[in-house]
Amino acid sequence: MNLVVTGFMGTGKSKTGKILSEKLKMNFFDTDSLIEKKLGLSISDIFKKFGEFYFRQIETGIIKEVSEKDFVIISCGGGAVLNIANITVLRKKGIIINLYASAEIIYERLKSENNRPLLKCKDPLSEIKKLLTVRKDAYKNYDISFNTDGLTASEVADKILSENSIRKIL
Repeated sequence: MNLVVTGFMGTGKSKTGKILSEKLKMNFFDTDSLIEKKLGLSISDIFKKFGEFYFRQIETGIIKEVSEKDFVIISCGGGAVLNIANITVLRKKGIIINLYASAEIIYERLKSENNRPLLKCKDPLSEIKKLLTVRKDAYKNYDISFNTDGLTASEVADKILSENSIRKIL
């Protein structure tokens, strides 16, 4: 069984996934990193050069590829859950874990980064709030969910590992 970490950008998916993989001695796959490696471009450059639609097509292919593996941790990009086909493929062999945080916490975590194409706008906090509202239903597609406000990635990983439904499969 795989553990799949989903959620909005800035909720700690990649850091938490990496810590989980170390603690569980499981391979770790970050779909955004795999896309960057495959195309030889940053996510920001992919959006700029090819657009979000193209990025989402590549993302779906990468998700299909990594979801076929066994006993791995998969961290998906924040928009991966927008495509129900991605969720369907990931759920076949995985438990979907959603990480979430308040818009204000997400903004604080991301405000100094310049590699978030969806936040390259005049008012990033308003954009975060808008995107969270638009994606609200898509982020409900999970088996278990954790609030990451005020927690380190290590603390979130420990919370995940202490969850009964996760401990049963490990």
